[in-house]
Amino acid sequence: MKACTLYRIAAVLLLLFALGHTVGFRQSGPKWGVDTLLASMRSIHFDVQGFSRSYWDFFVGFGLFVTVFLLLAAVLAWQLGGLPAESLGHIRGIAWALALCFIAVTVLSWRYFFAVPIVFSTVITVCLVAASWLSSKPI
Repeated sequence: MKACTLYRIAAVLLLLFALGHTVGFRQSGPKWGVDTLLASMRSIHFDVQGFSRSYWDFFVGFGLFVTVFLLLAAVLAWQLGGLPAESLGHIRGIAWALALCFIAVTVLSWRYFFAVPIVFSTVITVCLVAASWLSSKPI
């Protein structure tokens, strides 16, 4: 498989990952028994550098940060997939940085999350590492 194809696959998966994360990260199930905790996160406010915030604000804010970075990664992967092989060879540092970033995301997913983010991050990582490897080879 060519590096450009792997980057494009990763880009589509990243877009789906971002969409799923955005829709799902604020949801909870009644069986989890966290309704009281979530109500507390929403209702208790404190002042931070002149702003009234709650832990829910931080939770939502950081969750949306993740979405933004997943979208950036999707755009970057798509752009890498559109470059000629010679150009990819010149920017291998960027390609490997993205791949290493997703190795870390995969480790964090395995440590802290569940099946869906583990599968998405693992497949994206495999695509990005393989594409980086292929694009680092001399033409």
